[in-house]
Amino acid sequence: MKTMLENAKAAKAQVSRMTTDEKDAALNAMAEALLADTDAILNANAQDLEAAKDHISPVMLDRLRLTTDRIAAMAQGIRDVAVLPDPVGKILESHTREDGLKIEKVSVPMGVIAIIYESRPNVTSDAAALALKSGNVCVLRGGKEAFRSANAIVSALRSGLKAQGITEYAVNLVQDTSRDSATALMTANGYIDLLIPRGGAGLINACVRNATVPCIATGTGICHVYVEKTADLNMALNIVENAKTSRPSVCNAEEVLLIDKAIAPQFLPMLYDRLVTKREHPVELRLDETAAGIIPGMPAGAADFDTEFLDYILAVKCVENVQEAVSHIAAHSTGHSEAIVTRSAEAEAVFTAQVDSAAVYVNASTRFTDGGEFGLGCEMGISTQKLHARGPMGLRELTTYKYVIHGNGHIR
Repeated sequence: MKTMLENAKAAKAQVSRMTTDEKDAALNAMAEALLADTDAILNANAQDLEAAKDHISPVMLDRLRLTTDRIAAMAQGIRDVAVLPDPVGKILESHTREDGLKIEKVSVPMGVIAIIYESRPNVTSDAAALALKSGNVCVLRGGKEAFRSANAIVSALRSGLKAQGITEYAVNLVQDTSRDSATALMTANGYIDLLIPRGGAGLINACVRNATVPCIATGTGICHVYVEKTADLNMALNIVENAKTSRPSVCNAEEVLLIDKAIAPQFLPMLYDRLVTKREHPVELRLDETAAGIIPGMPAGAADFDTEFLDYILAVKCVENVQEAVSHIAAHSTGHSEAIVTRSAEAEAVFTAQVDSAAVYVNASTRFTDGGEFGLGCEMGISTQKLHARGPMGLRELTTYKYVIHGNGHIR
């Protein structure tokens, strides 16, 4: 670990000096290398899947699985980052004092960024691409379930870097997947400039509690959809189904449905038909007392409204009005993504003004909280805190700034 961190720190100088053209050429070479190594990556992923199949849920297995199309999408994601504007060297603010002293605020790379993540192999290539384009070195520490896949991906990315004369230590993968290596990154003062944990609540909480390096809390998504009494019910059904079932294992999937009591007798049977009766993989509904009096389902326990299920499970609660919905979200949300389905301008205004989450939607699915969907290319994670980044973290969020002051013999 110490050798890896030293190599990463030494690579900062070369990576931070790269021009935009050099970075873009390196990214395109990394994408080509990823495609060229598709067979090797798939073979490694097959070994990961075989080892994990009796230890993680089918939904999480899908999260781990790579296909030719998914690898092609990873390569395209790298290319998408290459065409984005370079965030480094931008003059963010500038002013000149009366005495002629010019003060500029200029964007610069963070340095070495460590990412601790779990069983999503595509994070490996996304993180490497975003780090390089923003002039940073990355140290990746994946989960044990995806280690073979991540190792094969990093091997391909490094071959692309070397083909462009870039140090392979611009992208590093921790070989130890024990808790010791995670703790080492959390406390690698002097080596790690920013730590980003990307995974479940346990990982994020451990980093927030134990990290002595700068850390950004990301990820955990107890996301709500509130169907207000004026909503178009067919629109609401489409949004709820998409938010819950399109990919339930991701952090922007809906976990809690709030329904106005005025429309619950009409809407809940429609919901049951859509999510339970007509689905090949039915959603398990965990219902509060009011909802349970209208449709069948499991009784909701108190913990169900504070759980990130990451599965085909949905907690359902009936509320009196938009104010109760906002209050429930304030008490139970993780600050990720919340949506209202409504035709009321007044309800929309209350919801968007009072819900304090990174992304607040009106008449749209929470599944759009994603770097690619927001036009950021891809993302390093989704920050649920407020300093220094919030929401999907793209290139700009991987830079900091410094002041550059131009004088002409000025003294104070």
